Amino acid sequence: MSLAGSEQTRVLIAKPGLDGHDRGAKVVVRALRDAGMDVVYTGLHQTPEEIVEAVVEEAAQVVGLSILSGAHMTLVPRILELIREQSLDDVLVVVGGTIPTEDIPELRRLGVGRVFTPGASTEAIVEFIRGALA
Repeated sequence: MSLAGSEQTRVLIAKPGLDGHDRGAKVVVRALRDAGMDVVYTGLHQTPEEIVEAVVEEAAQVVGLSILSGAHMTLVPRILELIREQSLDDVLVVVGGTIPTEDIPELRRLGVGRVFTPGASTEAIVEFIRGALA
C-alpha cells in the first residue's frame, strides 16, 4: 500500500507502552503542525497494534514514536513488524526520546528512519521529515 503523493504530509505521533509523560510529544506535534503538516496524536499508553491500526485508519505517511520508558528495543521492533505485515512499506518511522546511543544503530538497521534524542531541535525533526518524503 503506497501512501506517498498526498498533498499535505500526514503524521501520526504515538506514545507506545507505559510512558506517562508526553510533554515532548506535544511539543513535536505543535512544531509539525506549525510547519504545515497534518498531525494526529494518539495519546498515552498505546499498544503496537493500536498504533499500526491508527496508521492505517489515518493514512499516515510518517509515524513518530515517543519513548521514555526504556522499552524501545521491544516496542519499536514490534511496531515495525506490524507495519510490514500491513504492507505499509513507504511509511517513515522516526523515534524520539531517551534512547541510548548504543541502541540507535540497531533501530536504524530494523528500519527506523531517524532517532531523535533529548536536545534535538524541532527544526531538525521537521527538516528530516520533509527531506525523507521529498
